This record gives sequence, C-alpha cells and structure tokens, in this order.
Amino acid sequence: MERSSPEPLPSTNGNGLVFWPVFLFVLVADLITKAIAVYSLGSYEPPRRVFGNVLRWMLVYNPGAAFGFHLGPYSRWIFMALTAGALYVLWRLYEDTQRGDRPRSLALALVCAGALGNLIDRVRSPRGVVDFIDMGIGDARWPTFNIADVAVSTGAFLLAWVLWGEDRRAAAFEAAQQAAPAPTESREAS
Repeated sequence: MERSSPEPLPSTNGNGLVFWPVFLFVLVADLITKAIAVYSLGSYEPPRRVFGNVLRWMLVYNPGAAFGFHLGPYSRWIFMALTAGALYVLWRLYEDTQRGDRPRSLALALVCAGALGNLIDRVRSPRGVVDFIDMGIGDARWPTFNIADVAVSTGAFLLAWVLWGEDRRAAAFEAAQQAAPAPTESREAS
C-alpha cells in the first residue's frame, strides 16, 4: 500500500521563516515580562524608577482597550471578541501574503503576537491586561503599556506602510497599463 504525502498546511506561503520566530519571540517576551511585573511590582506601590523619572516600572491592570478605553461592565468580553475577530482577519492577510514578502510577514507577526498576548491576559483575569511600562516627563506621562502594545503599535504602523506601498504600486501599474498603446494587429506582407 502506497503512502500519500500529507496535505500541505493552508498557510504555506513561504513566509513562516519570518512570521513564526518573530511571533513566538514577541509572545513569549510579553508573557514573561508581564509575569515578572506581576510578581515583583505591587499594584499600589509607587513607580520604580529605571531611568530617572522618564522610564519607570509601575503595575497597572487595564480592563479596557488601548489608553484605558472602556465599554462598561462587558468590556472584557467585547474586547475578547473583537480581538479574536481581528486575529482571524490578520491570519487571512498572512495567508494572502505573497511569497517572500518579509515586511508584511514581520508586520503581521508583530500585530498577531501583541494581540494574542493581551487576549491571554483578558482570558486569564477579569482585572484586565497587565501594563507596567510608564514613560514620560514629569506629570506628562504616556499611558502605561506593555511589550504587546509596543508590538501591536509597531506592527500596525509597518503594516499600514506596506499596504500603502502595495496600493501605490497597483495604482502605478494600472496607470501604466492605461497609458500603454493598444496592441496593433500584425500586417500582412504584400
């Protein structure tokens, strides 16, 4: 009896060598740093200075979304559902990524890992996402964030840049096609 080779995975677009190592590194780094923050920082302790008053460690639980955006008592469930939907859309983008498109694969890996890291926090605890990086000058502070937030922000910026470039190339190609002279029929030799 002949053995057939296994079916290839649906997402074998050749970009896994970029996507998976970045995805796993960011996800593991996020989960480990959050565990360290929870273990070593108390929720009500004053911030620990790392670089003067510019960079501090401070444990905060965020039950909402970015910048403390909150939708009431069902925020946790709403944001979990929205994140799951976003991860599905991002996965479809990854599957549609052309072979060798490293910037797009990198961007998607960053956004997916960050989104999954924060989703894990929401599933694990009703208190919300663990944030611990506090930056600013004096009283002008950026909202407290984590590694997942950095990955999502960086990846989203890179993905927007990549998709914008794809749109520009497609528009330039279409303009070139429209400007090209129509092909002429071959003339018969007389």
